[in-house]
Amino acid sequence: MPELRLTNTFSGEREVFVPIDPERITLYVCGPTVYNLAHIGNARPVVVFDTLYRVLDALYPKVIYARNITDIDDKIIAAAHERGQAIDAVSAEFTDKYREDVAALNTLVPSLEPHATDNIPAMIDLTQRLIDAGNAYISEGHVLFSVASMPSYGALSGRHLDDMLAGARVEVATYKRQAGDFVLWKPSEDDAPGWDSPWGRGRPGWHAECSAMIRAHLGDTIDIHGGGRDLIFPHHENERAQSCCAYGGDFVHYWLHNAYVDMDGEKMSKSLGNVRTIRDLLSNYQGEVLRFALLSAHYRSPLSFSQAVLDNAKGALDGFYGALRNVQDIQAQPVDISHSAAFNALLDDLNTPEAIAALHAASKALNKAAPQDRPRLKGILLANAEILGVLQCDPEEWFTSGRDSGLDAAAVEALINDRLEARANRDFDRADQIRDELVTAGIVLEDGSEGTTWRRR
Repeated sequence: MPELRLTNTFSGEREVFVPIDPERITLYVCGPTVYNLAHIGNARPVVVFDTLYRVLDALYPKVIYARNITDIDDKIIAAAHERGQAIDAVSAEFTDKYREDVAALNTLVPSLEPHATDNIPAMIDLTQRLIDAGNAYISEGHVLFSVASMPSYGALSGRHLDDMLAGARVEVATYKRQAGDFVLWKPSEDDAPGWDSPWGRGRPGWHAECSAMIRAHLGDTIDIHGGGRDLIFPHHENERAQSCCAYGGDFVHYWLHNAYVDMDGEKMSKSLGNVRTIRDLLSNYQGEVLRFALLSAHYRSPLSFSQAVLDNAKGALDGFYGALRNVQDIQAQPVDISHSAAFNALLDDLNTPEAIAALHAASKALNKAAPQDRPRLKGILLANAEILGVLQCDPEEWFTSGRDSGLDAAAVEALINDRLEARANRDFDRADQIRDELVTAGIVLEDGSEGTTWRRR
């Protein structure tokens, strides 16, 4: 079997992936807190770990990929109050919109999508285990994890517990023994969602949710846990602390984290007004363009998102689809995906830039191929694209669909026919006028020996 290498955040090293059970790979990725639309920064882990899922699925007979939905949280409660809506209505609305938006990025549906509110008993069980083990304490209706009770706390994020406790500068809540202690369970106000527990009516802390859902759906120890770099501390550090202390074992064998996305070199923030949602970007670019742009940099490298990055991604995909459009009547020769250059690049810690270079090479070879070689080379291009989750469109549809023009495909075809008729009648002024009209509408014409093709700019 080909060797997959991944950079483990815990060790800081690139390691050979050795599964717990080769017949059942377990992958968990932190999903959205559903109180608003997902932005392009949220999209990066979705696309990165969808790509890893594709690689694992090509290597192993069964991969269980879980991506949770956090549907109970202070932010959701605040959004519901602000909108004057029920909390479950807000979470349901933005769960549906999240699914729609990430589906547009050609992402596969996870094997499991556990909701926090469906797993409250598991969270209560986790909390009770930590109390019984001496790692948690009850204070003023709250249950808190005592970070001092775990000597290795901070190992994932590279922080030393003594330094964190000595350097704490925040005001410590009255119910906390130390500033770093975090909430496992907290009381709910009368107008907020709550569940009965041994400690009174309340709801779980955010960190407790993922630990409990992982154990409930995947087991005490899993192969891979992923998410954005911003989750390493405190979220994943706290997950690790809870699970190791409550259930024993090492919880996660491989921790993977993608780097940040910024906008035009600046951190995305509401104050700067540069937060771009997936839905907003989809109004101007196809989902594949966003996906390709997100894969253009290695997942562990920061990505500066900009219109130039998107336009470059669109141009590259246009080139690939152009190569396929030229051979759309040729049947592709099947290619074992494990033999594709892109797949082998992804085996090296998801090296997407190298995989994209393989796509360019395959497209160039197809454009220059002799007729007898085209079926094989078309198959190679499609195999390289499949593992990256791109070139999933019909080439003709790729160039002719879109919302950036008031002209539908039938109207464009009618104008092209009018232009051809004008040229046949040597009415070149009228032909040029039609071309200018189409260019203004964002339509690019390409005249060739076999007729005129078109695409939307």
